[in-house]
This record gives sequence, structure tokens and C-alpha cells, in this order.
Amino acid sequence: MKVAIVGASGAVGQEFLRVLAERNFPMDELVLFGSERSAGKKYTFKGKEYEVKLLQHNDDFKDVDIAFTSAGAGTSKEFAADITKYGAVMIDNSSAFRMDENVPLVVPECNAADALNRPRGIIANPNCTTIMMVVALQPIEQLSHIKRIHVASYQSASGAGAAAMAELEQQYEEILNDKPVTVKKFAHQLAYNVIPQIDVFQPNGYTKEEMKMFNETQKIMHSDVKCSAMCVRVSALRAHSESIWIETEKPISVEEAQKAFAAAEGVTLQDDPANLVYPMPLHTAGTDDIYVGRVRKDLADDCGLTFWISGDQIRKGAALNAVQIAEYLIKVGNVK
Repeated sequence: MKVAIVGASGAVGQEFLRVLAERNFPMDELVLFGSERSAGKKYTFKGKEYEVKLLQHNDDFKDVDIAFTSAGAGTSKEFAADITKYGAVMIDNSSAFRMDENVPLVVPECNAADALNRPRGIIANPNCTTIMMVVALQPIEQLSHIKRIHVASYQSASGAGAAAMAELEQQYEEILNDKPVTVKKFAHQLAYNVIPQIDVFQPNGYTKEEMKMFNETQKIMHSDVKCSAMCVRVSALRAHSESIWIETEKPISVEEAQKAFAAAEGVTLQDDPANLVYPMPLHTAGTDDIYVGRVRKDLADDCGLTFWISGDQIRKGAALNAVQIAEYLIKVGNVK
């Protein structure tokens, strides 16, 4: 088993290395790829040093079995043919192929088997906020079909990459030292602020991030569910959170929902408001599960539930989800 990581120097690329090591992913060889800026950098994996190779249009992927790519949509589109030419499975973390009808969009807890049908040799990793949400929605969907979703996301700086995390820390330092605040990665200062915009606005007034949650949720869950999202950048450093309201075809009690959450794969129920216990990014950063709390009946809808989730979007929202897809393919013997 030969594994490649494209975009090895980025926040998700570095998380790939950590997740693969922690899960003792079965591989014999590892090769790292990056841009001209990253080529030549060295990283240690399981005690061995690896040097980042320059990603080029050549035959470097000839013997690769699985390629994890996280270098942006443009790079994924440009190099997809090179990566998949000799049969490598490309598990792509960008937005490049998510809505391509010939590319499965996979969250293993929801639709693992979709990964088996990949005409282009590519499997798309969904948007981080979508992944987190559908992991929590799946156990409820099994109780009663979800008709509508309203969701407000509270997305940390890490969702915009390692440089964005560094900028948030820099902003706090600059503010505390009464210096001009650096603003490059976001439309506005993020420190001591929230920004009700993630990605660019579309003609309907929603951002691309919000429309991803609408479209990707339907594709993953094979559902006609309608999702209305408001995506907000907050000054947490790492791990996203979401407030979710759902309407189901038949009423579901709080107790039924809590039981379903507690039994669901990839979900941890953390719901004890009497003792101030609920998920927070302070504690979910660096963890694998999606944490669910504040489960309540929706006071405005007899068939409604509302709950709060939090999870590490670099792990489950990106690297971990991709690795779990690869683990599933290996388990069922569906790698070249």
C-alpha cells in the first residue's frame, strides 16, 4: 500500500500525517507532495523523515494506491488526471468535485457504500460544516425523515487554514500591545469579533459556504431535505460549532433523540445542562467525534427538534473523514 499526501505542508496535510499515524493506517510507502513553496520541506512520520516533492505533471503517482489531496480546488482540478491516471484512488478535500455527478461525496457514517462507485477515480470529501452536521443528522433520519433544516454555524479561524489561525493569534497580540491590527485572511478583523460571511456571496444572498450545506446535504443523505444556513466566522482558534433546528415527518421526543445520538457511530452525547455540560470548541478541538448537546423540542414546531454540535473540522471535518473513507475501501477490498 503506497499512500500520497498532496498539500502536505498545509493545516489539513499536517493533520493527515497525525491521523494516519494515530490510526496506524496500513501502508508500506508514503510520499508527500506540495507547491514550489513547500517542496524540499521535511516532516517526520513514525520516526522517519520525508521530504516534500514538487507536484508536477508526470508519472509520480504510477505506483500510488491512495492519494489524499488538500491543496485547493484549482490544484485538484489541474492534477486530477495525473493522480488517477494509473488507478490511484484520489480522496479530495477541496470543493472541486463535490457536486460532480460522477464523483461520490462521502461521509462514512452516512453513505460509505457510495465510495465504491467512482467513475473518475475520485471521491470527494464534503465541506467541514456539512460533514459535522450530517453525522449528527443521520441517527435522527433513521427515526423519521428530516424535511427541513435551519442551521447557524460558528466557525473557527482554522477553517480558513494555518495562516488564518496565525493571523488571529497575531491580531490579539497586536491589540494587547496597541499596535495596528493585521487583516489579510478575512474581510474584517476577527479578534473580538464575529463575521457573518464565509466564502463569497451568491446572487440569492447566501454565501458559497451556505449553499454547500444545502446542496451537499442532499447528495450525501440521498434526500430532498431543504437546508437554510447562516455561516459565521467566530474568534475560536480551532473546532467549529453549529446550532441546528430540524423538522421531521413525525414528532421525535427528546429522550428518543438523545438515545439515538448516544448510540450513533462518530457521535458523543454531552448533554447535562443542569451541570453546565455541553459541547464547546475549547474541549472538542483535537478530538474525533461530533459532540451533541442542548437537545430540546422546538417550541415553534411540533415536529421540530433543536440541538447544538461541536467538532474539530480539521479532523472529522477534513483529514479524519478522508482517512475513514480509505479505511472503508481497504476493509471491503476496493483499492486497486
